[in-house]
Amino acid sequence: MLKQNVDLNDKTILVTGAAGFIGCNLVLELLRSYQNVHIVGIDNMNDYYDVSIKEYRLSEIEKAVSEKEDCEWDFIRGSIADKVLIDSIFTEHKPAVVVNLAAQAGVRYSITNPDVYIEANLIGFYNILEACRYNPVEHLVYASSSSVYGSNKKVPYSTDDKVDNPVSLYAATKKSNELLAHAYSKLYNIPSTGLRFFTVYGPAGRPDMAYFGFTNKLLKGDKIQIFNYGNCKRDFTFVDDIVEGVKRVMQHAPEKQNGEDGLPLPPYKVYNIGNSSPENLLDFVDILQQELIRAKVLPADYDFEAHKELVPMQAGDVPVTYADTSALEEDFGFKPATPLRVGLRKFAEWYKEFYKV
Repeated sequence: MLKQNVDLNDKTILVTGAAGFIGCNLVLELLRSYQNVHIVGIDNMNDYYDVSIKEYRLSEIEKAVSEKEDCEWDFIRGSIADKVLIDSIFTEHKPAVVVNLAAQAGVRYSITNPDVYIEANLIGFYNILEACRYNPVEHLVYASSSSVYGSNKKVPYSTDDKVDNPVSLYAATKKSNELLAHAYSKLYNIPSTGLRFFTVYGPAGRPDMAYFGFTNKLLKGDKIQIFNYGNCKRDFTFVDDIVEGVKRVMQHAPEKQNGEDGLPLPPYKVYNIGNSSPENLLDFVDILQQELIRAKVLPADYDFEAHKELVPMQAGDVPVTYADTSALEEDFGFKPATPLRVGLRKFAEWYKEFYKV
């Protein structure tokens, strides 16, 4: 296991995308786990999905901060694509650790709205890298995605695999982030770690994700479409496991070392964070419906068969995602392990309460 070389206590930590699903949960966990932290959050609060969920997440952070007197929380509403804003945040707050989770998410949306992906995921990330270049940080951690594996046939996906064939613009922007981070790590000695997240789910998640969208549709009596005729497998990873992985990774910045040829290697790493147990979509839907009935979101006699439709694969999608997490286990002694039923139960209970079903 790697030794911790970044102490998060008494530090200023910048979290971009702080009102997002993973961002909010990470901020809450940092407040719980560390003393005297000053967390600076930035989020543009765009309306890609229901803004009230982002506002709910921010209210949860406000609540947690009010109970932790030694910690500070500054929230800035703005875009990481705004270079002047990002530079001013770094100049004013001088973060020691940066976690870049701000991005335009979603594979399908990238097919019809490419501009926002270029702005947030490329220009925005470039601004973060430039700011780290001129305001040195102890560690830059950033979100990549399992989508970088594209249509790779070999499973489970390993970070040693070639990832040169993205099947969506979203995936291409995430791969670009890894390439940019590598160049900046090499040129300017910025310790950076990229995290390839696998299908993150949980309470107060993103409504564009299948489990959330299915729930909304079933509640309205609409049909849900199951792509590739149900022959898709997804490595569903509960948000608490993702956050635990991020937290552990934050505490070890990659160190400069020499390669086999004696030349220096950049302080750069990439890890998968996934559950390593792909679930068939039909099984996933079956567990989801059981948990929605248990939480009384849907009635016990709900006719699911009448509301299911098996359809062909969508553009930009892949048939399977499956994480090889051996490097994460070896370096950090951690492996996501929350069973799908446990995670979906927590989501169903949150959904009932949030929407007052």
